[in-house]
Amino acid sequence: MNVNLKGKQQHTYDAIVVGSGISGGWAAKELCENGLKVLMLERGKPVEHPNYPTSTKNPWDFPYRGRLSPEQKRVKHIQARHWSFQHDNEHFYINDLDNPYTEKNRFDWVRGDVLGGRSLLWSRQCLRWSDLDFEANLQDGHGIDWPIRYKDIAPWYDYIEKFIGVSGNRDGIAELPDGEFQPPMELNCVEKDLKEKVEKNFKDRKVIVGRTANLTAPVKGRGLCQYRSLCHRGCPYGAYFSTNASTLPAAFATGNLELKTNTLVNRVLYDDKLQRATGVEVIDTETNQVTEYFAKIIFLNAATVATAFILLNSTSSRFPNGLGNGSDQVGRNVMDHHKCMGLGASVEGFEDQYYEGRKPIGFSIPRFRNVKEKRNDYVRGFNLQGGASRSGWWRGMGGDKIGKDLKEFVTTPGGWNIGFTGFGECLPYEDNRITLNTDQKDKFGRNTLNFDVTFRENEKAMQKDMVAVAGEIMEAAGYKNIRLDGNMSFPGNANHEMGTARMGRDPKTSVLNGFNQMHEVPNVFITDGSFMTSASSVNPSLTYMAMTARACDYVVKEMKKRNL
Repeated sequence: MNVNLKGKQQHTYDAIVVGSGISGGWAAKELCENGLKVLMLERGKPVEHPNYPTSTKNPWDFPYRGRLSPEQKRVKHIQARHWSFQHDNEHFYINDLDNPYTEKNRFDWVRGDVLGGRSLLWSRQCLRWSDLDFEANLQDGHGIDWPIRYKDIAPWYDYIEKFIGVSGNRDGIAELPDGEFQPPMELNCVEKDLKEKVEKNFKDRKVIVGRTANLTAPVKGRGLCQYRSLCHRGCPYGAYFSTNASTLPAAFATGNLELKTNTLVNRVLYDDKLQRATGVEVIDTETNQVTEYFAKIIFLNAATVATAFILLNSTSSRFPNGLGNGSDQVGRNVMDHHKCMGLGASVEGFEDQYYEGRKPIGFSIPRFRNVKEKRNDYVRGFNLQGGASRSGWWRGMGGDKIGKDLKEFVTTPGGWNIGFTGFGECLPYEDNRITLNTDQKDKFGRNTLNFDVTFRENEKAMQKDMVAVAGEIMEAAGYKNIRLDGNMSFPGNANHEMGTARMGRDPKTSVLNGFNQMHEVPNVFITDGSFMTSASSVNPSLTYMAMTARACDYVVKEMKKRNL
């Protein structure tokens, strides 16, 4: 008995953080810096900053010159649906054959399988929400009302931006609040031309430089952006924000963090008598050994879908349908941005101008639909993001030039092109959901997930308008060879999955309160995309981070009051 007690004591911490991605890294940092002993659990493989395997390799160092091999496409066939999955970073992504799921309707579940998770793979757009977003459900009657407003989170946006380093311009757009920015990256000459023509021809539209977590000014322990545009490989300079380069070193510096990789959290342990979570059960992904760890506080940051699995798989006599699921909202209200790529044109002129380096960000046209004048065909709105560049040597491939003519052709920059990607808001639909599939098991013998998520008529109408707007803008700018052949993405492919454990005021209709705390299990907090009550149209990662820091502050204060 004494040996068992000692073993449990050695496995007991003040807090457990499940997942090491963008929100998990922040949870570990904040809790550790406030003196809590923290255990971080990550299912993926270890990777140590700055030693990313391919970050400094040349194109010719890869056997397929950057193309995916047939074996990579076979083993990671779901990941290969996404543009970010490439030959030089495929080692960061999960093996789909070992981790299957079923799709009643297609859902592109793009997953990292490495320490740092998708903080190594994100596109780094850092955009604030406004009350246009937080009040949307209340105003148009979709979903439930958010229990917070912009004023509640604004100081935490400030805090996050100062730490991670966000370059951007103060643009004075109410629907896209300004932040604490480092000097902005510059629009190139064609992007400036776009800005001038759009703002001249359309009084309701602005073109701004993207706001990105790539450093343009010093931050302790990290280097400046080198304009390599190889962020997807992992940045050895620490020039873009990731868990590995930023929050994890800060957490380790306190001496309060213990990290375990290759550790898959299977379920949360719940004590019916105490009416509290007591810890987690994990599976070692290399040995299949099952272990339990214990803590006073648990933060679930496994990412939206994986967190939903953990909750649904954590059953007890009180919660037969999943931990904290008295509302039956766990796994429901799945959202993702509907995305449209393939919109672009060629731009004449500017042949005497070029640019230096490969900047990791282009332009953004913030939401302007349904802001002042309301449409009849759909609610909410979208934003457009994109960039302009000159074609390079690759345009000489497959041509008829040889020798001196070929050399001159490929060493002379080609014409200018501009491209747009649209991101539209998806409404929260209660029957867009994921459930446990008891008929199919993964390699660990666990139930898998079934996805039943679709975009509906509102999203389709918005998508149609999104394409029309892009064409309208390019035509007004005088661009040529306009291409409007973009197709609507499938849910999951924008990589912004949200919902499944939404925040709200009423425990009967929501899973979490306004501080990301489970209504029914008060020592469990969820600050990944699961908590989102609506989706907005902007990239959500900055909001995840700000809400995580806010929740950690709340936890520390409540612990001091002995409320937790």
